[in-house]
Amino acid sequence: MQKRTLQASLRKAAREYPVVTLTGPRQSGKTTLAISAFPKSKYISLEDPDQRSFAQENPREFLTRFTSSVILDEVQRVPDLFSYIQTIVDSENKPGRFILTGSQNFLLMKTIRQSLAGRAAILRLLPFSLSELENRNPLPLAQIGKSLPRGARLADRSLMEVLFYGFYPRIHDKELDPQNWLANYYQTYVERDVREILTVGDLKTFGSFIRLCAGRNAQLLNLSSLANDCGITHTTARRWLSVLETSYLVTVLQPHHRNFSKRLVKSPKLFFLDTGLLCYLLRIRSPEDLAIHALRGSVFESFVVSEFYKNFLHQAQEADLYFWRDAAGHEIDLILERGDELIPIEAKSGQTVSRDFYKGLRYWRRLSGRQQTPAALVYGGDETYRREDVITYSWRVL
Repeated sequence: MQKRTLQASLRKAAREYPVVTLTGPRQSGKTTLAISAFPKSKYISLEDPDQRSFAQENPREFLTRFTSSVILDEVQRVPDLFSYIQTIVDSENKPGRFILTGSQNFLLMKTIRQSLAGRAAILRLLPFSLSELENRNPLPLAQIGKSLPRGARLADRSLMEVLFYGFYPRIHDKELDPQNWLANYYQTYVERDVREILTVGDLKTFGSFIRLCAGRNAQLLNLSSLANDCGITHTTARRWLSVLETSYLVTVLQPHHRNFSKRLVKSPKLFFLDTGLLCYLLRIRSPEDLAIHALRGSVFESFVVSEFYKNFLHQAQEADLYFWRDAAGHEIDLILERGDELIPIEAKSGQTVSRDFYKGLRYWRRLSGRQQTPAALVYGGDETYRREDVITYSWRVL
């Protein structure tokens, strides 16, 4: 089993809080991680009809069976448990008493805020990062754009294969065909989770909405245009997008607010967090198709954004990621904010670096007055080196 970067933070949280909540998309490995991190804890799945029925009918008696640490999987299936858990942790005050996992983040977080505020640590697990797949440490965030990485084990697959397969653990653990697995995953998500969260009557329209979102990946988000193309209201589009976001299928990257005396765009950008699912939604059928696809660059940009996003979340940190674009069209794909420090990052899918790749970084440095600020370029080639005072990273070392 691949070691998950989040495991150390998960165990640390269990030493400090009576309740630890692990959330993230379905099939991201939450159950496997929880059992691995806490092998002595009792494990109960509330997907089991018998266990769920017991918990719904008599939550107090259900919980009194567990006198020590217990993992409650898919706990959002029985919302009434949270009030009883609150009573137990308030009376016992023992760290690591309850380890809760759940996939429906929208329902789970709403209930936690109501019943367990201040008592629960909340951690988020996404599918594998590239570094986890390669069983190595992630790229140190504090060194982005400052120094060359050392001793990184490089990915065995080609870039197009990595992007096409995506990062859901089961595909890699079982060596499954990604298109078949992702098709089943998508159908399960739409037919089960969406019905429960949104009570969507027309699943066909919702399916069209998701695919339209995929076609707008790495683009400025225009909800009115998206709603019109899908035949729904602006309010419905906003609500549906919110569910995709809280389910960790997409993230909405906000524009950075420092304007450097230039008028900036105010619209956010939409990114899918798994390139395999994105390829499935775009009907890309093979790595070879992806290599010549018109949206290859946007798929690669999504990969870069998601790898940095995972790097933050899997170390239990907030993802302080933005993009920058002014009214004249000058753009930086990613701005990493660390305190007062801003690190501009560009993503280019080409395998050969040209001087034009650095044009946006040069412009941003000159405009911001930060000529010496660390900067990074991630590209589709194999070598990592410094050029034009920019750390130029191979995609392989992310």
